[in-house]
Order: sequence, then structure tokens, then C-alpha cells
Amino acid sequence: MIVEREVPAAVALPITDTAGSIPARNAGLFPDRPMYAVREESGWRDVTAAEFASQVDAVAKGLIARGVVAGTPVAIMSPTRYEWTVLDFALWRTGSFAVPIYDTSSAEQIEWILADSGVSAVITDSAASADRVRAATATPPPIWVMDDDLLAQLAAEGQSVPEDELAACSAKATPADPATIVYTSGTTGRPKGCVITHTNLMFVVRTLVATTGPVVQTPEATTVLFLPLAHVLGRGAQVYCAEGGMKVAHCPNPKLLVGDMATVRPTFLVGVPRIFEKIFSASQQKAHAGGKGWIFERAAAVAIDYGRATHAGTGPSLLLRAQHALFDRLVYGKLRAAMGGRLRYAITGGASLGERLGMFYAGIGLTVMEGYGLTETTASGTFNRAENPRIGSVGQPMPGTAVRIADDGEISLRGPHIMAGYHNNAAATAAAIDTDGWFATGDLGSLDADGFLSITGRKKEIIVTAGGKNVAPTVLEDRMQAHNLVGQALVVGEGRPFIGALITVAPEALPAWAAAHKKTGTTVAELHDDADLREELQAAVDDANAAVSKAESIRSWRLLDVEFTEESGHMTPTQKLKRGVITEDFADEIEAIYSTPGPA
Repeated sequence: MIVEREVPAAVALPITDTAGSIPARNAGLFPDRPMYAVREESGWRDVTAAEFASQVDAVAKGLIARGVVAGTPVAIMSPTRYEWTVLDFALWRTGSFAVPIYDTSSAEQIEWILADSGVSAVITDSAASADRVRAATATPPPIWVMDDDLLAQLAAEGQSVPEDELAACSAKATPADPATIVYTSGTTGRPKGCVITHTNLMFVVRTLVATTGPVVQTPEATTVLFLPLAHVLGRGAQVYCAEGGMKVAHCPNPKLLVGDMATVRPTFLVGVPRIFEKIFSASQQKAHAGGKGWIFERAAAVAIDYGRATHAGTGPSLLLRAQHALFDRLVYGKLRAAMGGRLRYAITGGASLGERLGMFYAGIGLTVMEGYGLTETTASGTFNRAENPRIGSVGQPMPGTAVRIADDGEISLRGPHIMAGYHNNAAATAAAIDTDGWFATGDLGSLDADGFLSITGRKKEIIVTAGGKNVAPTVLEDRMQAHNLVGQALVVGEGRPFIGALITVAPEALPAWAAAHKKTGTTVAELHDDADLREELQAAVDDANAAVSKAESIRSWRLLDVEFTEESGHMTPTQKLKRGVITEDFADEIEAIYSTPGPA
């Protein structure tokens, strides 16, 4: 039976403006409000709404002076930093838009995105990144480097551009125009470009501002933005903060996050589950190293029980409250202090946080608002509201949208957040979005009586790591299987910290290879630990990794002594891998990938 749930919109529709209007509007409403904290050697320097709007316009004029015209995309390849945000809004002011590229992207990915998107220029963070772009394509477009004081250069060059020319360029952009093209992992090897319009983006951020009151409606609302701005969630968070008037400090590397949280003292954080896992694990390891492991473990258990009792509506018992008060002094207070002392809300998506970790954070005083969405849905689809989160679910439909569960359990989404389509790929667009506007996610789930969505599995084969990175396994598998010694390869990593693989050897190729290398054995079992064989297989892994970014690369693998066959139950009659069966049958080997990383 098909199940549907639709929620009325919380914002005015249709959307009538673009993201480029936000800075000037903010400058008019609260010109002296600090909107950004910029990292400098002496600490953090505040940038007010008026200062930001002025800088955006100055840079936009410089972009026009360099030939950027309305409707022409410009690529940005950089870690998260303040300049990224200025350039993003400046491009919108010109009527243009940014095409983000992960700074960890492979040469093949860079080349494809530049060619498919047709960008007129590329902005990189550094000279080294610029060199990578030049190496990736024979005829790169003009490259501009942030580290070359790019913002000041553009502002100087734009002084000759009159205000009315900037206004005319900006006016050419409409809500239906692209606000960005975000490339996401595809199952055929080449990323697909999701065309996110200004309507998509503005609908999502305005709806989130309207429905996350406790996060937004505090004078000190501040966050540390550490997600890659090439990721749709990071990009959406950037515009959400601007729309809501919240202060943002940029963190270019998650390794700096703890230190930045201590100095910026955020009130909320937008992140993927892996970050919250790392915060928990780091605290746990520190406690054990200091001989206080048992205290932490008991405190964690009490926090989880406290969170469960609170969210069940029954409330904690007197004993549980007393234990919680004790551990609040011993453990929880110190953990909150390490996160800056003001953190009260966490918005998370991209992968499942899990009920246990969600309850732990709820138990120490952090409201976790877990949501669900894809690049194709502008990062949003469902989310938990601050006032009634249901931990373990991914929340209720975003106001103004609908969720449908098909007979086979597949989740479909519909609403103003659904992308315009895949760039230059009408066939893929038609396959993903039906004539009624329903986008088929490829994920499986269920809706409860209150409209809360729970994810139960994946219909599609895309792997989502614990860090929220989408990885297409077939890209890696096909490359590995191109090596003559590799029989089959199965990429794993769903909900895990990194990508791993199970590899089998082609039985028909092994005897000849063994003879050529003067090996006494001829079976995989006999040669399992042979250094030369492992070197060959590592070469296959390395070749596969060359096609993807570092975050998508295989970091650990296990050699199996068996084959995947139809007779063994691991392949279909059409020779497709039965992923579920294989991962169940070889669960121990997969666990070993993560317990003792490295080839084995």
C-alpha cells in the first residue's frame, strides 16, 4: 500500500527573489550585526552585515570587470573559508553562479565537471590547487587564486564598473535560474550535475529558518561552518545562516574544529554524524587514557538512559536524575565546555546518527535535529523539529513538501526543493523525477502515524559513509576488475568511517601468473600472503582510487580465498553481485577491515 504524507508550507510561495538579494536585505535590516568571524593571526575579526554586503558588491563588480556575465557559471575549488562565501554571493549578484568542486577531487572528476558544466573560469584556494586544475585538463579556463589576495584584486578592478551595471546584471537572475550545479556521485562513473535553482535554495533555507525558531531566535546565534561548501549540506547551511541572520566562523579543516569551537563558542552546529561520533570517541579515549574510563562509560550509559526517559515522555526516575546530576559535574559539563560551553543544538544529516548516539547527546543537554535529504532535494526532505525530535527517525516532511512510500518501500519526495534536473542529462532526469514531480530517492523507509520517517535500507547501491560522503561502488569495482588478476570486487563502507573492499582473484589468471613469477603455489589459499600477489592487487586498488577523491578511496581491503558465483549464492543469473548476501556471509572479513585496517 502506498503511503503519503504532505505538510502545508510555512513560507510564502512562490519564491520571488534570489539568494543574491540576501546581503543587501540584511544590511538594511541590521547593518551593525556581526555576520561573520574571520580568522586572523590575532584572533577572530567580526564582519557586520553592512560590511559584508559592501564587500560582496565590490567583488561582484570585479567579477563583471573580468568578464563574468549573467547565467555563466564559475567553478570554485577550495576548502571552506570566508572567501568562498563572499564569492558565492558575489556571483549571485552578477546573475551568475558557482559550480563547486571538492578540493580532494581526482583529476578525472575535475576534468569532467569543468567540461560538463561549461564554466567560464575556475577559482581555487591556492597555487597548488590551480596546478591540479591545469594538470587535469589540456585547455583549462582562466584560473584565479584566493591566496593571491583575490578579493582585494577584484574590488580594485571593479571600481570602474558603475552601480547601474551591477544592478542590471543582478536583475537578470530569476528564481527559476540555477543557483548552483552540484555534482553528485553516479553509478556509471561520471558524476551527475544537480541543477539547484534559486527557488529550491530559498524555499529550503526560508522554511528551515521558519521552523527552527530556537536555533535562530537568539541574539548570540553562532556556528562554526566546517562542512565542505562543495557539499550541498554545507552550502545550504551557509545560506541558512545568512537568511536567518546568524553569525558564521569558517573552519577549513575538521581537525581544527575543537579548537575553533572553544574560541568561537557556537550555539548550534550543522554537521554529519561522523563529527559527533569523533567528539564522543575522543572524549572516551581521553578518559580511558587517564584511568577514568569506567567513569566515562557509566556516565555515557546514564546519559543515554536519561535521554530515552526524557523522550519517551515518562521522565527520568529520581535515581536516574541523581546519577545524571553527579555525572553532569564530573563528565557532561566538561564535554559541553570543550564544545565552547554554549552549544545547544545540532543539525545533522548525510548519514544516520543512530539512536544510541542521539540519546547520548540529548542526555548531556544537546538537542539533535536529525534530517534526511539528498543533493537532488537541496539537502532537505524531512527533519526533526527542535520542540519534538524523535531520535532514531529522520523527522517529519519539510513544510510545503510531501513524502511517499511506495509498495516496495522506496521513498519519493515532492515539493519546491526538488532540483530542476540533471545538467545535460534529460534521460537521467526523466528516470528520477516522474511527470507528477515525485523524485524517487532509491532509499527505503517507513512513515509512522505521526509522519516521522525512518530509513530502513537502500534500494540504490550508493554508499554513504559515516562522514556523509556519497560513494558509487561500481566506479571503484569496475576499475579494480579491469586488472587481469582480479575476479570480483565488492566495495563496502555504509555508515563506516572509510571505504573498504573485498577482493577475489580470477582463478583462470592465477596459474599463469604464478608460473611467470616462479611461485610454487597455484591457488589463492596457497598464495594468500604472497607479497608479489598483494602488490599486484594493491596496484588494482591504486588504479581504482585514481578515479575518485580521497574521501571515496579504498583505504583497506581483504583478499578472499573463494569466488563469488551463482552456485555459491553470491551472484544473480545475470551475474550481478548480491550485495546483501555477500556482506552477511563475509561479515567477519568486513569487520576486520575496520578493526585492523590495511590489506590482508
